[in-house]
Amino acid sequence: MKSTGIVRKIDDLGRVVLPIEMRRVLNLEVRDSVEIFSDGESIVLKKYQPACIFCDSAKEAVNFKGRNVCASCIRALGNRF
Repeated sequence: MKSTGIVRKIDDLGRVVLPIEMRRVLNLEVRDSVEIFSDGESIVLKKYQPACIFCDSAKEAVNFKGRNVCASCIRALGNRF
């Protein structure tokens, strides 16, 4: 992991502000969703990318009845029926 040297305090509601420089580098826009992971004693934030429920690919994923399915799996499913 690379240190940025940026330190932020957690406010009374448990929020942390991500600096604009970091949001620009990571292409995070207002209202984007972020996934939160834990890795030992570290907290990892990742821009949320909806992934296919079958193959876990985020490439060309579309929402179908509340589930994300990629184009490749849609084609594979179409060939089965």
